[in-house]
Amino acid sequence: MTQTSFSISPAAAARVAEILADDPSARALRVEVLAGGCSGLQYKFDLTATQNPDDLVLETGKATVYVDPVSQDFLAGAELDFKDSLMGAHFLVKNPNATASCGCGTSFSVD
Repeated sequence: MTQTSFSISPAAAARVAEILADDPSARALRVEVLAGGCSGLQYKFDLTATQNPDDLVLETGKATVYVDPVSQDFLAGAELDFKDSLMGAHFLVKNPNATASCGCGTSFSVD
């Protein structure tokens, strides 16, 4: 896998900033990659007030995103995006490392 940094799209940064402004107890959106889902790995998005010492911290305007070191390996070169459509609003990860993904877009696999 390449070691290019994880990034945040302008749409995702705007939505994270809105969410954080509405929840004073949260300091950031945590993006994690966990085992599970129909393709073997899945993305998890949570609001958090806790920054771990080894977290990657991404700040864009008023948006802050934390990524743990294990997840960083799976997210290298990927981008956090936000889509708001008739089908619903959601965060998604555009991940060049994913070799397969499920229809919902939250589960993926790598070789």
